[in-house]
Amino acid sequence: MTTGPGIERLLRDLAPQVLGAIVRRYGHFGTAEDAVQEALLAAATQWPAQGVPDHPRSWLITVASRRLTDELRSDEARRRREAAIAAAEPVGPASRAGVTQDDELASGQDDTLILLFLCCHPELTPPSQLALTLRAVAGLSTAEIASAFLVPEPTMAQRISRAKQRIAATGARFTMPPPGEWAGRLQVVLHVLYLMFNEGYAASSGEQTSRPELTAEAIRLTRAVRGLLPGDGEVAGLLALMLLTEARRPARCAPDGALVPLAEQDRTRWNSGQIAEGLALVTGALTTAPLGPYQLQAAIAAVHAEAATAAETDWQQILGLYNLLERITPSPVVTLNRTVAVAMVDGPQAALGLLAGLQTDERMAGHHRLAAVRAHCHELAGDRAAAAAGYADAARAATSLPERRYLEARAAGLAAAGTRDAGAAARARDVGAGAQARGTGARAREAAAAGRGPEAGAGARDAGAAGSA
Repeated sequence: MTTGPGIERLLRDLAPQVLGAIVRRYGHFGTAEDAVQEALLAAATQWPAQGVPDHPRSWLITVASRRLTDELRSDEARRRREAAIAAAEPVGPASRAGVTQDDELASGQDDTLILLFLCCHPELTPPSQLALTLRAVAGLSTAEIASAFLVPEPTMAQRISRAKQRIAATGARFTMPPPGEWAGRLQVVLHVLYLMFNEGYAASSGEQTSRPELTAEAIRLTRAVRGLLPGDGEVAGLLALMLLTEARRPARCAPDGALVPLAEQDRTRWNSGQIAEGLALVTGALTTAPLGPYQLQAAIAAVHAEAATAAETDWQQILGLYNLLERITPSPVVTLNRTVAVAMVDGPQAALGLLAGLQTDERMAGHHRLAAVRAHCHELAGDRAAAAAGYADAARAATSLPERRYLEARAAGLAAAGTRDAGAAARARDVGAGAQARGTGARAREAAAAGRGPEAGAGARDAGAAGSA
């Protein structure tokens, strides 16, 4: 036994692996998930006091197997299902309740990856496939998944529940999909991994800026898919995108935890190894495989990675890539990102015109990123008041606390700068007005001393000047 403070993280990492192993063995997705949750609860209760077992994954599989076996034997219907499983498997579940680490290693299977494909079963709608995979494999909460899909949390909870019921009704076996289903299910799998990585790199809610365990799991699973399909350009493109983005993580936060925008990051802190691997992957994919959206996004990330400084970024090339991406896969998020490139190439006013169209898109209206990009464009245009108001609006809509603090700081800084500018302008007007008043008073005193009015004095001075010439 060993002890340590990272039990919660360990359980989170092991949860999808254990669930995959149990579903592969017994085939009951919904019941298996319940059994695994009970095993995780038992571990969370016992391990802090007794220590973490030498083989924690096997411990969890053993406990979950026993829970599931008890559940399957609880009534006649479940006994019939258990008999069907026993007839289909060389070894019955009861005699294999105690699973060892060697048993799992000998299977030669990546249970988490197979679980991912099961969650992308063709009987499920694409939104349900995405939601169920994020819940079962990535371990995201219902609220986090709802935020990723831009839908209310109750709607997402219902979607996940229906997906579990549908998986149970299909009686799907825990195996890799047949060749004829690869293409369709692979697209959903890649989208799920993409969303998983995004949630890990920039947490959509809570105190954390990021969740490195999610990005690590997304990269691990994408590598596994690439191992199965080494010639697929989109798999390579997605892995390249993840690596090129993850490479920026060390520079993304200040020592106090504050977010650092891309333009202000210390690029010497970027992970050069991940950048080199990502560049090689995207270059190979673009030259050998049909073009796809993940390759294009990776190419955009590569342009940023190749710029030694923010000022050296080739925004013209980035805009061209976004134009192509928008034609291949149009979406409001792509348009929003493209708008930033338009602002850098064609100016902020052109970008603000594009944003007006997004305001009427119900998928983006009210989203904090739309308000933040609009504020950025106002800032580039020199309209500090509008930029400050926009950043404040974005901060109110943001659900990530670090992002909210960053947006609030931007709003406050611009508002303060605007106040200073207004004060300086007012002081300048006051100084100008005072000087004009003092000049008028001096001329009046001179005229009074000579016994003439202002106009007469001016004529006399002009005449004197002419005479002396």
